[in-house]
Amino acid sequence: MPSPVSAAFRSRETTWWIVAAAVVLADHATKWLASEVLASGDPVVVTPFFNFVLAYNTGAAFSFLAESSGWQRWLFAGIAVVAAALISVLIRRHAEQRLFCAGLALILGGAIGNLIDRLARGHVIDFLQLHAGEWYWPAFNVADSAITVGAVLVVLDSLRSRPGQGLQ
Repeated sequence: MPSPVSAAFRSRETTWWIVAAAVVLADHATKWLASEVLASGDPVVVTPFFNFVLAYNTGAAFSFLAESSGWQRWLFAGIAVVAAALISVLIRRHAEQRLFCAGLALILGGAIGNLIDRLARGHVIDFLQLHAGEWYWPAFNVADSAITVGAVLVVLDSLRSRPGQGLQ
């Protein structure tokens, strides 16, 4: 019979899988919507600093290696699979650490969201674009946003002091 402590950890662990799944669902719902209502490369101005613009990214963040001959699809897919496996292990081992696991769950959901695009389409659908005057940030999506917020949470968690830890 499982102990109450292990049941509590499983419950917390389940929370993180739900967060990751919610990111994947939100990512793909918004990518589908963007694909249905936006024309590729034709920006829709929302505010003076934010546009919707449909873009297809065969590279990584900021279109890194997008001009390569196609091998990058499999490299980035492999990296996402390894990252997802590692993150899954970390979530299982540290389910009680809320900030850390919240960050990991966001990263996991984002990685899986973009992985599905890479495997199914050979590219990632991006549709959010920030800009300042004539300086445009590369288009991104919900998965990219989740990965970024997740990374910030993991860093913040690493900077927190914990009982029994002091500056050394």
